[in-house]
Amino acid sequence: MTAYIIRRVLYAIPILIGVNLITFMLFFVVNSPDDMARMQLGDRRVTEEAVVNWKAERGYDRPLLFNSEAAGLDRVTETIFFQKSLRLFAFQFGASDSGRNIGYDISQRMWPSLAIALPVLLVGLAINISYALMIVFFRATYIDIGSVVLLVAMMSISGLFYIISGQFLIGKLFHLVPISGYDTGLDAIKFLVLPVLVGVIAGIGSGTRLYRTFFLEEVNRDYVRTARAKGLRERVVLFRHVLQNALIPILTGVVAVLPLLFMGALITESFFGIPGLGSYTIDAIAAQDFAIVRAMVFLGSVLYILGLILTDISYTLVDPRVRLS
Repeated sequence: MTAYIIRRVLYAIPILIGVNLITFMLFFVVNSPDDMARMQLGDRRVTEEAVVNWKAERGYDRPLLFNSEAAGLDRVTETIFFQKSLRLFAFQFGASDSGRNIGYDISQRMWPSLAIALPVLLVGLAINISYALMIVFFRATYIDIGSVVLLVAMMSISGLFYIISGQFLIGKLFHLVPISGYDTGLDAIKFLVLPVLVGVIAGIGSGTRLYRTFFLEEVNRDYVRTARAKGLRERVVLFRHVLQNALIPILTGVVAVLPLLFMGALITESFFGIPGLGSYTIDAIAAQDFAIVRAMVFLGSVLYILGLILTDISYTLVDPRVRLS
């Protein structure tokens, strides 16, 4: 197990370097350091001296990838890529182009993101599994057919429709909760109800249909026929046997997204005015703040790889037949 984890971590290093390099190249193909300086200074007619000073203060006065004027290792180290990107492997996010501490912003904004993402995951998981089991219980009936049609229709609707509809019906028409905004402490609950509700409803279509497929694959297996032959009720068969054996593919999806909960939902947080990491990333893209974009892409890559490793490890807990070598 230990050797497997170490090997997977070592595999992740070149992947993260590649992600950093691609992000770096894509950003600077669109923007030059001069463009970034003029945008941050907020004036198209800013003087050349101000641009030079801005780049010098933030380390953008170096060459991008290779410093031909330096000697030895300085040709590689005295570059924007080395100074700005490779330090991320030590989780030194540094300061944003606007001067804010990125590490501090992440530590503060991750909690609003978790306050939305965690309830959406847990409540959605309970509803989707329960609904999928009910559909399988009534399989090959009008309930099954009607539910599949409903789920496909829900999958086909854009997430923006759920957000706008929820804001109009629940927030504006019935005035049950605020349309957008955020507060600290227990006062934050009234601002979280609507985005959590919208997130759960928007995920029912794809989640329930996926779990229904998992359960249907297990229903006709030999061990299920044996359980029925012993006289067990269909409800007991579903919950005690089918659900337990379908946990592996379900666990794959759940464990993989657990680390990504910290990243927040880009569209949801932006529409509901939640100061999480999702809206933080959107604002950074709009402001062309490369430092924040680079840090968020790197953090997302690290968390995704961590999710894959946790998924493989969780296999051994659910199914003792699986062993990692």
